Amino acid sequence: MTAIDPEAPGGPEVLVPVTRPVPQPGPGEVLIKVAAAGVNRPDVLQRMGGYAPPPGASSIPGLEVAGEIVAVGDDVPPEMIGQPTCALVAGGGYAEYCVAPAGQCLWVPELLTMTEAAALPETLFTVWTNLFERGFASEGDTVLVHGGTSGIGTMAIALCKLFGVDIIVTAGSAEKVAAATALGATHAIDYKREDFVARVAEITGGRGVQVVLDMVGGDYVPRNLKCLAEDGRHVSIAVQGGPTATVPLFDIMRRRLTLTGSTLRNRDVAFKSLVADELSRTVWPHVEAGRLKPVMDRSFPLAEAAEAHRRMEAGDHVGKIVLVP
Repeated sequence: MTAIDPEAPGGPEVLVPVTRPVPQPGPGEVLIKVAAAGVNRPDVLQRMGGYAPPPGASSIPGLEVAGEIVAVGDDVPPEMIGQPTCALVAGGGYAEYCVAPAGQCLWVPELLTMTEAAALPETLFTVWTNLFERGFASEGDTVLVHGGTSGIGTMAIALCKLFGVDIIVTAGSAEKVAAATALGATHAIDYKREDFVARVAEITGGRGVQVVLDMVGGDYVPRNLKCLAEDGRHVSIAVQGGPTATVPLFDIMRRRLTLTGSTLRNRDVAFKSLVADELSRTVWPHVEAGRLKPVMDRSFPLAEAAEAHRRMEAGDHVGKIVLVP
């Protein structure tokens, strides 16, 4: 099969097509003929040598795919063969075939294209487990999410709209602020022109937000804490601005704030399968009815994975970037 499997870290130019053996599904796994694969920020970090695959995962980048199940391993019902599916994987997506744990697969309804389906799993699993489970966001809350036009940000906007949560997002230009607002963000703040801490205080009447979903880290963390209401929750999911922060401990104690966070890729199959099962019950009915779709930026042929990474690194995209074998 054709795949993107760089031999050494580097810039986008290392993402060139190579030939690799078609993987074989083991017990509890399925083999997917890939129709599309999502591109995510962790793929860029892996390409640069800063985010190694977990033990046992494919060296091929790609954390989400959609396509048709063409073979199954032991302990998987043969009836799954032929089903259209999308799946969260720990690697292997940038290829014509990809192995996925059966429990991490979600079926693709007719109202969803394969490119749209491939753009769902990574951001859906991430936002659901962090904003709604770890951050306990619920109807009537107000939340702050950074990177409002990213894949994570656009998924957060969509889910908040569905579940009655007001969402304030930050974005890096007037155009992106307008795009986030058009997608349904309750408020959008241009962080390059405005102090988001002051704007959040203004928007919430000084009360603050119940949850902050942060992918920046570094010096954003103490600023985020100023945005939280009493008993607020700060959830970290990435550290693009730095892996360490200085925080005001007494203020955290006084206002009973919670600092937490998680990574998804290194969690075991049992956990991810439980999340998939919960999503199938709580969120997937909205997908089936056409009420939830990913925001799509651009699709690239698999052979142009380098261009897809260049677009992501340029930061001009709104929504998801997808590769099509």
